[in-house]
Amino acid sequence: MRLHALAFLSTLSLLAGAAPDYRIQHLEPMFWWTGMTHKRLQLMVHGPRIAELEPALSYPGVRLKGVQRSDNPNYLFLDLELADSVQPGSFDLAFQHAGKTALTYSYRLLPRQPGSAQRQGFSNADTIYQLMPDRFANGNPANDSLPGMGDKANRRDGSGRHGGDLQGMGEHLGYIADMGFTQIWPTPLLESDMPQHSYHGYAATNHYRIDPRYGSNEDYRRYVAQARAQGMGVIQDVVLNHIGSRHWWMQDMPASDWITHQGKYAPTAHHRAAVQDPYGSQEDARNFTSGWFVDTMPDLNQANPLVAAYLIQNSIWWIEYAGLSGLRVDTFGYSDNAFLSQWSQRVMLEYPKLNLVGEEWSAHIPFVARWQEGKQNPDGYRSHMPSMMDFPLNDVLRKALAAGPEDEKGLKDLYETLAQDHLYPNPGQLVLFEGNHDLSRLYSALNSDPALFRMAIAYVLTVPRIPQFYYGTEILMPSTVKGRDDPSYRQDFPGGWPGDKVNAFTGDGLSGDQRAAQAYVKKLVNWRKTQSLVHHGKMMHYGPEDEVYVYFRYDGQKRLMIVLNKNAKEVELKLSRFHEMLANKTRATDIISGKDYTLNSTLPLSARSPLILELH
Repeated sequence: MRLHALAFLSTLSLLAGAAPDYRIQHLEPMFWWTGMTHKRLQLMVHGPRIAELEPALSYPGVRLKGVQRSDNPNYLFLDLELADSVQPGSFDLAFQHAGKTALTYSYRLLPRQPGSAQRQGFSNADTIYQLMPDRFANGNPANDSLPGMGDKANRRDGSGRHGGDLQGMGEHLGYIADMGFTQIWPTPLLESDMPQHSYHGYAATNHYRIDPRYGSNEDYRRYVAQARAQGMGVIQDVVLNHIGSRHWWMQDMPASDWITHQGKYAPTAHHRAAVQDPYGSQEDARNFTSGWFVDTMPDLNQANPLVAAYLIQNSIWWIEYAGLSGLRVDTFGYSDNAFLSQWSQRVMLEYPKLNLVGEEWSAHIPFVARWQEGKQNPDGYRSHMPSMMDFPLNDVLRKALAAGPEDEKGLKDLYETLAQDHLYPNPGQLVLFEGNHDLSRLYSALNSDPALFRMAIAYVLTVPRIPQFYYGTEILMPSTVKGRDDPSYRQDFPGGWPGDKVNAFTGDGLSGDQRAAQAYVKKLVNWRKTQSLVHHGKMMHYGPEDEVYVYFRYDGQKRLMIVLNKNAKEVELKLSRFHEMLANKTRATDIISGKDYTLNSTLPLSARSPLILELH
């Protein structure tokens, strides 16, 4: 026993005299750029007992304005101020203890690409193609499963990883461009090292790293450049609200209040009305923005200024690094409201022509309108978001077209929903989508009816919105309709894997209906690319009558007439009602078939079909 005691005392003595193991495990952002509009930069430094050190630097145009410490001694937050005159280059961040340098980090300031600040974001002139990287195409089977990462690839598991990656996405950029799409929105590509369901990417475990099963940061940057070379921009999917429970933060929390509810699971009740309800309780509003989705998705506390700064800088870093044309923000309204205003303002300050679109999954127009820039909210909330996803119109479009002739709603609801555009500050900037990764497939939602499908596509591409398609819509990919069934919504794109019997990229193995749908989408999307009238023109519509809905797009020179006929028989549409738009117009050309029409007293409509006419 005496020998053991002596050994223990000897070990304590050695530990007491040992030099601290100072090292940097993370420093983020890893580098930055000169010439940014905002002159402040906050660095997060993580390492054992790093808060015991005093940082210093010496570089012309860079000043260490302040140092912040949290209640975790393993973190330092350095506030730098960058002068207008600062030049690209490297400088040492020196971390000192007792007057001696314990360690250094060489920090880089890079030059911005010419025109970076004035980059053009996605707009009404674009059509967006949304894809799920894991389910689109597998270009490199060697990275499907990697040592040290959980959730190994298993293509037979609808909720598992299937192996799609950046290389596969890049190999098929030509297909997307040929279809006429000008923007690509991949669901999140950041590392998501979660033990299950990691394929969807909405539970990040590292904010500055592309998941290596998709490729590297440089692979992502290369993909964006390749898309740009083919006339397409890339929109990054951003999650501000939450992280994955295996994020490296969760192993050593930057601060005790970095995660809501002190890092303990407390579910949200999803009362999204609470943040704008004049009769709402503070408790419901607090629960909505601070509650967790599930126990594997810790909710970030953006009310902590350090968290807010980190997320703002991370978004800007990816825009600048990868060359993005916009951001799509997941679960938008669930984040701290004051932070959302600050975040959108900062990003738009840095990139005034960029576009940001937020997800507020509600069928209620006022709930969505709250978040768009220019909305005068009763509680004074001010947003800087140019765009939001148009969930209300998506919901009504699907229901209106799927409704039977006995249903009193149908097309009338579609008309009346669009008639409420006055509730939005800028309705034309909303993104109207026919489907996404959280919804049943359009074709199945429309009773697997090709005629209703064509009407939906025509509508999405001709109303005053920014249109967005979900991968596979163009080939009538099916899904279940009732209940929530993510695996059925997120099936692999045919032809993206070696050995696939059907190849939608080439058309091999597609059915006749699928080929026809693909050709129809391709024709319309490519036509829309050149139609400034659809991009920027005004709209006039007429209340649907007898299962026929008519609307016009027009400007000072040109006019389009769009007709949706849900009748199961041919109809002779009387034209006198539309005299405001048809004045001095005697002829029309169907932009799909090329057929010419003479505009007399009536217009013949084929059964169950859309008609897009250019008026002459």
